[in-house]
Amino acid sequence: MVRAAVGSGADVVGVARRIPPERSAPTGTRWVRCDVGARNADAVLRTAMEGADAVVHLAWAIQPSHDRRRLIRTNVLGTKAVLAAAEQAGVPHFVHASSIGVYSVGPKDRMVGEDWPTEGIRTSHYSRDKVAAERLVDAAERRGVLPVVTRIRPALVVQRKAASELLRYFAPALARPLVRAPLPVLPLPGRAVTQVVHADDVADGVLRILTVRAGGAFNLAPEPPLRPEDLAAAFGARRIPLPGAVLRAGAALTWTTRLQPVDAGWVDMLLGHPLLDSTRARDELGWTPRYRTTEALADVVAGLRAHAGGRGPLLRPLRVFV
Repeated sequence: MVRAAVGSGADVVGVARRIPPERSAPTGTRWVRCDVGARNADAVLRTAMEGADAVVHLAWAIQPSHDRRRLIRTNVLGTKAVLAAAEQAGVPHFVHASSIGVYSVGPKDRMVGEDWPTEGIRTSHYSRDKVAAERLVDAAERRGVLPVVTRIRPALVVQRKAASELLRYFAPALARPLVRAPLPVLPLPGRAVTQVVHADDVADGVLRILTVRAGGAFNLAPEPPLRPEDLAAAFGARRIPLPGAVLRAGAALTWTTRLQPVDAGWVDMLLGHPLLDSTRARDELGWTPRYRTTEALADVVAGLRAHAGGRGPLLRPLRVFV
């Protein structure tokens, strides 16, 4: 997002708990160190936002998944602090990075628009936090202090540079070396139908939203949907049918025993979330994703195999010795 904004000619003020080294920061950016969940966050944020034409709220924590208090502190209380600071600073346009996870259980055989219910997947901590954050955004919009409020709801956002970050978030340490080679088989339920969107396409969507000052909600997900067979093929594997209950039970057991970092709610979200229709983004923003779902998936899988990464503390390449 920062790279795209700078490329568009914008002056960017980035806010992060761990700011990138000065040598790696793109020209035209200024960084402010702030933990959005800290007590004094709103004061620091308000100063950083003074004179801003827009605020794009991207901060979110996925790990440590066993520490709910810490996740709520960043994701929910942090969103509250960012909104408060934006209101106090008189920001004219607020863009909130929501997620496909905000949607209630939906169909896997057709697409749904932004009017699909947003009660989330209740057994998913991630989904519940996304819903809570959107409710804060809804309340801010009703207060009417922020002239334009936008929510982007992308599918899972991927890119090659994020491969090491994704491995840290979702893969157990002992399994990380295994992604370097094709997998023989990949057990997946039939409802493991999903979408992924490339980070460059999400950034393009946000820039278009900022350009036209578009409010409301926008789904950002390319086509076609990824079937279980597509997911397996991307890893060079043959898909083996697996009951969803078995996958969920395995995730719950291995997460509880801390063998891997993904709780069963992620399985529920994969199997429960609807497929996103991005017609509004195409019609109102002229958004045409550069990457199809299969191409975005191929890009990140290539990165996973290379343990690719980027600059900065979160994107740093994974070092695995085998």
